[in-house]
Amino acid sequence: MTVVKTRQRMKNQMKHIVFAIVAIALLNACSPSSGDNPGHEYMPDMAHSIAYEVQAYQVYNRNTWDDASTFSKKELAMPRMPVSGTIPRGYVGLYHSDPAGQAAMMDVLHGKNAVNAISTPLNGRVPYYYGDSEEERSRATRDIRSNPFPITEAGLAKGKELYTINCAICHGEKGDGGGYLVRDPNPAAGDPGGKYPAAPANLMLDTFLLASNGRFYHAVMYGKNAMGAYADKLSFEERWQVIHYIRSLQAESKKAVYNEQDNSFNPEFGVPKAKLVKAAPATDDAPPAGSGK
Repeated sequence: MTVVKTRQRMKNQMKHIVFAIVAIALLNACSPSSGDNPGHEYMPDMAHSIAYEVQAYQVYNRNTWDDASTFSKKELAMPRMPVSGTIPRGYVGLYHSDPAGQAAMMDVLHGKNAVNAISTPLNGRVPYYYGDSEEERSRATRDIRSNPFPITEAGLAKGKELYTINCAICHGEKGDGGGYLVRDPNPAAGDPGGKYPAAPANLMLDTFLLASNGRFYHAVMYGKNAMGAYADKLSFEERWQVIHYIRSLQAESKKAVYNEQDNSFNPEFGVPKAKLVKAAPATDDAPPAGSGK
């Protein structure tokens, strides 16, 4: 009887020992990271998405065994600079001051220069050699005068669409600074009013009617006061089409014409498509204007 009890006691002890070993192994398998220890995690791919979550800004805190392994998801989700020595598709390093050369270059990029050519939309990687300061804003205002894109019906339609999406909520549909965010409160309708205590820039004022295109382009690139930058939201061509549309609103306020056929508002602001001089056909000795050769 004593031998039976002893054997039973030993079996129970072995069970406890095995249970303890298994528990220690499981706990060690799920140990957190610390110092030089990367830790252990059971099937981490199921718990943490490998793909970047662009709407999440927090740090991926499972990779914290060294500073180099900790990244902000916001940082990872931001647009990347092109690889050194490469040129992004759609990049344009120059534009022509003469309308004919600009039109020829745009025809090449839009695939109109050859049969079966591929249209290449312009991206936002065109270099901008002005800094984010008041001095540089003034310099851009002085230097940048003409719009590199001709006034076209399609461009004005695209500019209106982009303006409505990105600008009208503050500057208003008419560009007068009376956007939705600056509306007056209406307690009867339960409307607390807009978020801004003062209206954004009224683009119909003389200071903007007479301003050069550079003043607008610099504001799009870097923002101004409460307005943020739109350089990462609008491509090179889109920025200029929005400026064309703003000019058309200004022209309308002065009962002037600013469209594909004519510009009686200010010839410096844009060249109508109908006014463009047809570029001469290329010869063996003379490549097309704007070809960059």
